Amino acid sequence: MFRITVKPQWHLESRDGGQRLSRLVELLAATDEHGALAPACREVGLSYRYAWGLLQESATLFGAPLVNMARGRGAELTPLAEKLVWADKRIAARLSPLLDSLASELEVELERAVSAAQPILRLQASHGFAVETLRQWFTRQQIPLDLKYRTSFEAVAALHQHSCDMAGFPVPVGEFQAPVLRAYLAWLDAGSQRLIHLASRRQGLIVAPKNPLAVRALTDLTRPGVRFVNRQPGSSTRALLDLMLRHQRIDVARIQGYDSAEFTHAAVAAYVASGMAEVGLGVETAAQRFKLGFVPLCVEHYFFVCHTVLLRQPVMRRVLAALRSAEFHRAVSHLAGYDPRHCGEIRSLRAAFPEHAAMFRKR
Repeated sequence: MFRITVKPQWHLESRDGGQRLSRLVELLAATDEHGALAPACREVGLSYRYAWGLLQESATLFGAPLVNMARGRGAELTPLAEKLVWADKRIAARLSPLLDSLASELEVELERAVSAAQPILRLQASHGFAVETLRQWFTRQQIPLDLKYRTSFEAVAALHQHSCDMAGFPVPVGEFQAPVLRAYLAWLDAGSQRLIHLASRRQGLIVAPKNPLAVRALTDLTRPGVRFVNRQPGSSTRALLDLMLRHQRIDVARIQGYDSAEFTHAAVAAYVASGMAEVGLGVETAAQRFKLGFVPLCVEHYFFVCHTVLLRQPVMRRVLAALRSAEFHRAVSHLAGYDPRHCGEIRSLRAAFPEHAAMFRKR
């Protein structure tokens, strides 16, 4: 089994194309991480002399330094350099699902070329940190995986059409569970499908460090000066937000930034961290990774749904063993806001949601 990693890379150059600052942003990010230039050079594989020259070139191009250096105090990024680093993080956060899906496709092509007999599990799921961890885990366990990141609704529809073997989707706990389940009903079959629990996760408001605007609830999104960054239409997080807003009778026209759209929890967090918005909605892990504040609003269970016949396939014994392993549980538990307690448990739709069992039917 091969593992392929595809990462975004961008370069700065002068408007006339005469000066190109290759690897500048990579150097700045490492300098910000280490607080000094020398260890940053070692991390990115550049000589100190080359790095120093690169910083001097950039200062000339921008007309201002990007790094302030003082003896005994290390290196500190200027506000301009911080903007460049945050731009890099936003690019990575926004493109990660697309690039991970592409890497998975290439892995599958290579796997089929060298081992046509080995079955490949086709998984479609909304992008999330536990799913991302699972892909990495399957690679280490030599379980071939064809992963495509889609919205939850697209993933469940694909399973219904037999375009994938498993589909990942979240369902909130509490008062919004029933309307969310009804949104999936067209593609769910109580007779022929089973749920595999992946993890529980906390959804909430991602805010600036120490929450300077004291954003505590969805009603605060309508306050003047509070800019919001939303998820894309069709995503489960956007659908959950709309349910909560309607329940509280909050007019979306009063929310500055409601019509914005980012495609991952990490992209929402990067948007807030860069200062382009004061608040977004996402999972706690995203807030933690960008050193932001978090106001919990609800808990979701993240499930994989599959056809029952898949559970009898040999590949699923390996998949379930991986999901139930103590090592994988530890990996998920290290994700802020995630709980792997029921990871790997198999349930029928009616057993998973007994209070809503009447809505599920057999086809």
